[in-house]
Amino acid sequence: MNGVFVDSCVLLDLFTNDPHWGDWSESVLERYSQTNTIYINSIVYTEISIGFENIEEVESAISTLGIKVLEIPREALFLTGKVFLEYRKNKGTKNSPLPDFFIGAHASVSSFQLITRDLGKYSTYFPKVKLIHPEH
Repeated sequence: MNGVFVDSCVLLDLFTNDPHWGDWSESVLERYSQTNTIYINSIVYTEISIGFENIEEVESAISTLGIKVLEIPREALFLTGKVFLEYRKNKGTKNSPLPDFFIGAHASVSSFQLITRDLGKYSTYFPKVKLIHPEH
């Protein structure tokens, strides 16, 4: 698949009209959607759905943006578990796999670039994923 994966923070920038990041998120999505299919998975879907009143609103919002929802491949689920163990060995404090690990693993096993503003865990635990991010 030739596509780009989008982290929930980028979509939330759009849906909440974030005054600081909204313009960047909108322009990067517009730019990459010209030549790629834009994807999210069920984790991102869940995170962005919180701000909507009903499922029809979520479906309409992602459809308007041309976003496709993919199921998480088993290879990504397996990788999530392994990366989470590494995180815990590195003194990570969360007790359950974080959404970032599911998102990073999915992008990694699918060979997708990842549009995000959160570089920390992705660059540390998924170094092969090409990150599309704001220049700070």
